Amino acid sequence: MSIDAATVRKVAKLAHIRESEARLDTLAVELSGIMQWIEQLNEVDTDGVEPMASAVAVMLPMRDDVVTEGGNRDAVLANAPLARGGFFVVPKVVE
Repeated sequence: MSIDAATVRKVAKLAHIRESEARLDTLAVELSGIMQWIEQLNEVDTDGVEPMASAVAVMLPMRDDVVTEGGNRDAVLANAPLARGGFFVVPKVVE
C-alpha cells in the first residue's frame, strides 16, 4: 500500500496534528514503508498457532476483591492542570 502526501495531510487533519507541507512527502515515504512491513506480516503462516497474550505461560497474581473507600479526590485533582467542581476540565474534542 502506497501512501501519498494527500493522504498524510488528511490523516494529520483528522488527528489534529499540524505538519508543514515540506514534511508531508517525507512522512508519506515513512508511512508507506511501515505499511509495506505490515503487509509482509500477512505472508506469515499462522495456521495451527493459538492466540496468546504472552510467550510465557504465567498466572497473574490475584488479589482479594475487597471494597475500599477509594482514592482521595482532592489529591487526585491536585495533579490536574485544571479542575472545577470536583472534576477534571478537558478541552472539547467533539464539535
